[in-house]
Amino acid sequence: MGGGGVDGAIHEEAGPELLDACKEIRRTKYPDGLPVGEAVATPAFDLPARIVIHTVAPKKGKDPLEKLRDCYLNALRLADRYRCESIAFPALGTGAYGIPIDYSAQTAKDILTTYKPFCVRKVFLVLLGDEHYRIYKTFFHEDKENTTETTTKT
Repeated sequence: MGGGGVDGAIHEEAGPELLDACKEIRRTKYPDGLPVGEAVATPAFDLPARIVIHTVAPKKGKDPLEKLRDCYLNALRLADRYRCESIAFPALGTGAYGIPIDYSAQTAKDILTTYKPFCVRKVFLVLLGDEHYRIYKTFFHEDKENTTETTTKT
């Protein structure tokens, strides 16, 4: 909660209320922490969005594919439940958790090209650095006719 990487950047921009909201969820619903692959929502506070969807990616190790898929799928389902028209994903699990970037890109592509949302119309992939951008672009643009995602390099 509010650590480094993408999580830390989101917390910094959202303001201290986001951490308070996360602590309240942990206190009331998940005393042992949010399980890997699950997703919860909080208000976005100072971010230019209505909600922030939080998920816990698996750590690199023995076949994290199913849990990584769950992260994307459960976040998309929650976005639909909140009637979000758009959602932004980083390269889940590729930071401190050590998931290889190509593994994350393939998993994201698999879910984002098969999930049929009710409300979500735009998916933004927010990637850090040229290497992540290049790898994701390779995965998502090899089948341009079925791709509706937007890749954003920051």
